Amino acid sequence: MAKTIAIVEDEPAIRENYAASLRKQGYQVEMYGNRPAALAAFNKKLPDLALLDIGLENEIDGGFELCRSLRSISSTLPIIFLTARDSDLDIISGLRLGADDYLTKDISIPNLCARVAAFFRRQELLSAPPAKETIIKRNNLTMDMNRFSVHWKDQPVDLTLTEFWMVHTLVLHPGHVKNREQLMQDAKIVVDDATITSHIKRIRKKFQVVDKSFDCVDTVYGMGYRWVEQ
Repeated sequence: MAKTIAIVEDEPAIRENYAASLRKQGYQVEMYGNRPAALAAFNKKLPDLALLDIGLENEIDGGFELCRSLRSISSTLPIIFLTARDSDLDIISGLRLGADDYLTKDISIPNLCARVAAFFRRQELLSAPPAKETIIKRNNLTMDMNRFSVHWKDQPVDLTLTEFWMVHTLVLHPGHVKNREQLMQDAKIVVDDATITSHIKRIRKKFQVVDKSFDCVDTVYGMGYRWVEQ
C-alpha cells in the first residue's frame, strides 16, 4: 500500500511541484494550504509523513504550531520542515518542537525524495521481526526494542524515533565514540552537523527532565558522541 505524505504549504505552485515529484515516486499526496485545514484532517487520520512549511498564510509561525500539535498526537510520525527560512534560530526551534529533519527549499527534488525514502525505510524496521535482544539495559537505562520505548530509573523518556535510534546506537557499545555518519546510518536520516547537535541536545534535555543529574551522553570534540555509565 502506498505511503501517504501530507504537504502543508501555502504557495499553490510550490505545493503542486512537490506533490507531482512525490507522486512520481509512488506516494499518495495530500495537500493543505493552512494550519487549520491540515490539523482538522490530521485529527481524523494521520499521514505516514508530514512536510511542513513554517509561514502559513497569515500565520508567521503556523508550521511550528502545527508541529507542536502533531507531536501531541503522535511521538513517532516523521515530520520534516521544508521552508525558505534558514536561520539557526528557526532550525533549532523546529527541531526542539520535535521535527525529525529541517530542510530549506533550495534542496533538490532528488535529494528531498531521498530524505523521504530514508524515513520510510526506518518505518519498515518497526514492522520487521524484533531483534534477538529485545530489551537493552545499561544501569539506569532500559530500552524496549519491541515497543520502541525508553525508561530511565523506571521513568518513561519520551523520545522521537530519530532520537530513539540515536540513543540505541550509543548504548549498544558504551564508551565507543560514534561519529555523525554512524548516528545517521542507525537513525536512517541524512542531515548536517548542526541537526545532529540539536538532536543530541534534545536527547539530553529529555533525560534531564526525568533526572537532573543525567550526564551519560558525552561529547568528544572533533570526533562525535559516546554513552558513558554514571
